[in-house]
Amino acid sequence: MAIEQQRHISRLTRDTMALVLAGGRGSRLHDLTRWRAKPAVFFGGKFRIIDFPLSNCVNSGIRRVAVLTQYKAHSLITHLMRGWTGLNGDLGEFVEVWPASQRTVSGNWYLGTADAVYQNIDLIRPHHPEYLLILSGDHIYKMDYGQMIAAHAEQEADMTISCIEVPVKEAANRYGVVKVDDNMRVVAFEEKPAQPSPIPGKPDVCLASMGNYVFNRGFLFEQLKRDAIEPATSHDFGNDLIPNIISSYRVQAFSFRDPDTDKPGYWRDVGTLDSYYDANMELVSVTPELNIYDNAWPILTHQTQQPPAKFVFNRKGRRGYAVSSMVSGGCIISGATVERSLLFSGVRVHSYAKVKDAIVLPDVDIGRGAVIQNAIIDRGAHIPPGAQIGVDPETDMENQYHRTEEGRVLVTPDMLRQKVHEQ
Repeated sequence: MAIEQQRHISRLTRDTMALVLAGGRGSRLHDLTRWRAKPAVFFGGKFRIIDFPLSNCVNSGIRRVAVLTQYKAHSLITHLMRGWTGLNGDLGEFVEVWPASQRTVSGNWYLGTADAVYQNIDLIRPHHPEYLLILSGDHIYKMDYGQMIAAHAEQEADMTISCIEVPVKEAANRYGVVKVDDNMRVVAFEEKPAQPSPIPGKPDVCLASMGNYVFNRGFLFEQLKRDAIEPATSHDFGNDLIPNIISSYRVQAFSFRDPDTDKPGYWRDVGTLDSYYDANMELVSVTPELNIYDNAWPILTHQTQQPPAKFVFNRKGRRGYAVSSMVSGGCIISGATVERSLLFSGVRVHSYAKVKDAIVLPDVDIGRGAVIQNAIIDRGAHIPPGAQIGVDPETDMENQYHRTEEGRVLVTPDMLRQKVHEQ
């Protein structure tokens, strides 16, 4: 990229403030979000989902960020306060938490994504941003937002929607779909349509909205105020605000592409247990599509100080090892086998246990001789010695574990009658 273009983008990102919408419940993740908001869910062996959009902001040069929280936000807020307060306040840099606090005359909590931003206009205004970047806090991807902001400015758009190319069959009934003309101007927005509109010239491909938007500040404030007094609205960007402005204002689509290959970029909506499981398990492959070892674009997070992972015992039938797996600090694999799995920090796997094709969240204790496969084990669970999880569907059902359509099993402390979250 030319130096002048780099300077152009850096000026734009400095004039941008990001608002990360992180108040979602994530009900399709079932018990995994019973005690935490979806953006606070663990991912990738050491991260939380919220770390990905926040890392994208910092790596893109956007250093003024507000995270809007609502549903069961304590663990999310704790994570943000411990891991995301290192920016330089003297330079006007910050990552702040803006919880729902009934800031308007109506006294409501956040009624929708658009209302969440509307209720915080008075907090945004003193920062005088030229552009507002609205981000979903619950997707996994690496993206330079500067490219999208530059395209927004150069096209003199009122709003720009970040999109990714998706096969039409895959998008049906699943994603919000953006219909565009030959110049990538948005002509319609379809919320999870049964028959998505394809891209001109590409009949098998459509543009799925990534839930990320760039607005001119004054234009967004104007539209939010209009939406706030509209009686027949759910106060949501996708359902209400965007469809209402398309016909009268310049709304552009920005196609997210990998800068090295020019193919559609990596982006995962981990909104279901199966998609969450798949996205995590992709990371243990030899060359995963998402490179979290990229020093040029680091994924930042908070992590507790832990000793290195340890593997002990080395005799036939009782050998502690892990293969095709990611094992975080503080883990002890004691005479047990771990295959194609992700172990978060502080996991203990006792002798003769077998863990295969599993995602094991922090501080889980797996008892002697237990067998776990095709499973997600939630934080703090103590798996009894000899337990069988993901081995026999009938046993899983008898134990009241949650089993997905694709046969993945979610086990939480509550399902094991362990009162980690005592009311």
